[in-house]
Amino acid sequence: MKSLQPSLIAFLVSTALLAGCQPAADKPAATTPVVAEAAAPTAEQAKAFLQQAAADLDALIIESGRAEWIANNFITEDTEALAASVNEKLTAKIVKMANEAAKFNQVQVDADTRRQLELLKQALTLAAPTDSTKTAELAGLAAKLNGMYGKGKYCKADGTCLDLGQMSATMASSRNYDEQLEMWKGWHDTAAPMRPLYQRQVELANEGARELGYADTGAMWRSKYDMDADAFAAELDKQWATVKPLYQALHCHVRAKLGEKYGTDKVPQDKPIPAHLLGNMWAQTWGNIYDVVAPENSDPGYDLTKLLADKGYDELKMVKGAEAFFSSLGFAPLPETFWTRSLFTKPRDRDVVCHASAWNLDNKDDLRIKMCIERTGEEFSVIHHELGHNYYQRAYNKLPILYQGSANDGFHEAIGDTIALSITPKYLQQIGLLEQVPDESKDIGLLMKMALDKVAFLPFGLLVDQWRWQVFSGKVTPEQYNEAWWKLREQYQGVSAPVARSESDFDAGAKYHVPGNTPYTRYFLAHIQQFQFHKALCEIAKDDGPIHRCSIYNSKEAGAKLNTMLEMGASKPWQEAMQSLTGQPNMDSSAILAYFAPLQTYLDEQNKGRTCGW
Repeated sequence: MKSLQPSLIAFLVSTALLAGCQPAADKPAATTPVVAEAAAPTAEQAKAFLQQAAADLDALIIESGRAEWIANNFITEDTEALAASVNEKLTAKIVKMANEAAKFNQVQVDADTRRQLELLKQALTLAAPTDSTKTAELAGLAAKLNGMYGKGKYCKADGTCLDLGQMSATMASSRNYDEQLEMWKGWHDTAAPMRPLYQRQVELANEGARELGYADTGAMWRSKYDMDADAFAAELDKQWATVKPLYQALHCHVRAKLGEKYGTDKVPQDKPIPAHLLGNMWAQTWGNIYDVVAPENSDPGYDLTKLLADKGYDELKMVKGAEAFFSSLGFAPLPETFWTRSLFTKPRDRDVVCHASAWNLDNKDDLRIKMCIERTGEEFSVIHHELGHNYYQRAYNKLPILYQGSANDGFHEAIGDTIALSITPKYLQQIGLLEQVPDESKDIGLLMKMALDKVAFLPFGLLVDQWRWQVFSGKVTPEQYNEAWWKLREQYQGVSAPVARSESDFDAGAKYHVPGNTPYTRYFLAHIQQFQFHKALCEIAKDDGPIHRCSIYNSKEAGAKLNTMLEMGASKPWQEAMQSLTGQPNMDSSAILAYFAPLQTYLDEQNKGRTCGW
């Protein structure tokens, strides 16, 4: 999952610890026995507050963005300190504004003003209690948990220590059962010390959420989707139920192939798959084991990396090619500053953060990407994805600052992935990279490879927050953390811990987003929405072929419809944004089934005679 430079809303979600939106009462001075009641706030004051808040935030976000850009592109202790200082100032301002926004809770204001006030209050991950001592404690716990994850290492008996990147690389490439198990256990054991800190963090965050009027932190998180919190949870279950049969068919096939590889004594054919055999530390995506489960004759008929090399594509030409995709849809060219200020290749003289990301440095048109581009087919798709973020950022840049974000937190990633879905053989032929589109017999391999990432991810994308919501609500007590985690892993994913685990472990903490307090439902939403968007755009482009072969390249109609949705930013409920593109306001995961229909037929044929389920 690629990251993007956050809009204000994303920044609030990821960084702000709010010290209770209910303002603490000032103590009257001892010499003043009677204090006159303050005048009730008015609608006019609410509008004036938002106007000033927008001006202050705009300036601070620009300052923060520039500091972050420098810190990412010139990694030194000094640049990191400067970025931290600016972000501390921005966070303090946001906390103060959120408290101010709460003063207008009971004031009758117009819908637009109310939405902006609510965005200021709701765009939080952890709401600290009003007690300043507890606020400081919660901030300290968040920082410590984040640091513990980042410093996690597994040290072997010979003294060799491995970090997560090294262990993940082994998990991806090794086909040795015991070696993979060693990496899996080594990393998961690093999370155990987080357990008491996480428990205390939950207690404090829940106290803060209750002061804001929510039942618990999970209810607060679910309230941010323009619908009742419980109804939102039910909607997620509905979408999962639709795609579950496809996932189960994929699971059955993959388990059978792993059984052939490792033996059915290690991979029983009627039980969950041992979690360390799926090529990923968390078994969240399975693309790394494509070689184990690939269909016979799975050659797609071309090698995009080779095609790019044969046609003389360097890093800059790859980006120019992605820009041409958007130009074909009717979008204006990227600004000249994009080409002079972006980072396209890894510098030889300094360290940089190479993780691909898309930025808007001035909340207007200072668009950039930061990538250490490699000349591969995968990177060509990633560039299209990142530019999807940039064009979204540009589309909503005329809105008030609080609306400069995606319709819900799944939309931004979904848009980038939607664009990447159009990198099909048909598109490659249209731009002169591929002479002839392979026939449909070559599609199964491509669909299998994509399903191992996109379809396999769905249950994991759902269960991470299912676990946290139960923890926040008290349904899962601290004495049940690990048991509940693996119960959900087995229930949704059909994967199991490869060795015995106990309540002295804290395996949920081995996934960054748990100690990092990053809500995870957004990724499930993005995986649903991208296929729904792609299907709708293909219909607008009047592409009547199979949806997995469709590319919206060169369709001005599709581009115009897409831009209409992008321009809405966060100014309207996400359901309205959805309707503007797809013609209906609800999520619809049936598009995934349509996309992978040929693969479903293949899997059903392969699974005949096998025992499926767990």
